[in-house]
Amino acid sequence: MPATLEGRESLLPLDPQEIIKVGINGWGRIGRVAFRNSLSRKDIRIVAINHTCASIADIIHQILFDSTHGPLSRCVDVKQNAVFAVDANTLSVCGEHVHLTSERDPKFLDWTISGAEYIIESTGKFTTTSLASLHIEHAGAKRVLISAPSKDAPTFVYGVNTSQYPIINPPSIVSCASCTTNCLAPLAKTLNDKFGIVQALMTTVHASTRSQPVLDGYSKRDRRAGRAVLGNVIPTTTGAAKAVSTVLPELAGKMTGISLRVPTNNVSLVDLTINFEHETSLAEILTQLELASMGPLQGVLTVEHMDAKACVELNPK
Repeated sequence: MPATLEGRESLLPLDPQEIIKVGINGWGRIGRVAFRNSLSRKDIRIVAINHTCASIADIIHQILFDSTHGPLSRCVDVKQNAVFAVDANTLSVCGEHVHLTSERDPKFLDWTISGAEYIIESTGKFTTTSLASLHIEHAGAKRVLISAPSKDAPTFVYGVNTSQYPIINPPSIVSCASCTTNCLAPLAKTLNDKFGIVQALMTTVHASTRSQPVLDGYSKRDRRAGRAVLGNVIPTTTGAAKAVSTVLPELAGKMTGISLRVPTNNVSLVDLTINFEHETSLAEILTQLELASMGPLQGVLTVEHMDAKACVELNPK
């Protein structure tokens, strides 16, 4: 059921100081989904968006309609005319004002105008600490969350290593890794903790992304990446398996993987083949995953028995 937004003030904490004020830099797939999710949260409010759209009308349209996730009304209950332009730089969404800017360089932003303290860096361009720090050093933000892998920022995957996040003197810039790493890491951690992973091969069957052309074209990445997204299964590289070691150092050098880009616009899967240190069975593995789904990974991991034969036990290890 969608969350109810009628009387949005009833969703918010009694103390306005408890609300986390967030700015979004990058109005793409992740930025728009983050905005939608915030509408059903009582502790988070998006107060600013930095975008490169042609007009405020474009932003309103993208908030209300989404080819992948459906209309906004599917996610939250919204009244008619709940999203409208106040002026050229201000949007009203369910009674809350959102400040709009259009700057390609973060050092020219000023997040203090809207009061945004936490920034979701979702352009995919400012993924190092030096680049992401522009939001803090020049634009007045306090902390930055990079919604992509980072070469040097501390990386956290929810439910995997978030318990290691330092409460005292926390880092001002962190990365939440990639989508595939967020899928793979909870599974790898659960199985490694119980059975020990000697080596593993991952294949991710990945939905298409914006970087892929609709018709055959050219890609700087490689020739296959330039093939038409709608008519091909495209093998390519992925750093997700290697990136797991950034949140699970004990798996460094033990995992590798490939990616297959397929012509779908949503939902990806990970096929994981593991050689374990200790003997086990498929039934025992499923039991361990179920325990994790009801414990430390509740809300992150679920176990489906509808087609359990999709998992294959080759030998005891």
